Amino acid sequence: MFPDDAGRDAHLNGRVAEALMAQAPDLFAGDPQIQKVDVRAAKLP
Repeated sequence: MFPDDAGRDAHLNGRVAEALMAQAPDLFAGDPQIQKVDVRAAKLP
């Protein structure tokens, strides 16, 4: 979970995401579709 949109965007545009996207044709059947969602509630143990 990210505290704000800036943190989420930094994660989605970081080095790991870049490396995964470079390998996307080998890892996924189609183009990945990333959708931003907000978690409104969660049940924690």
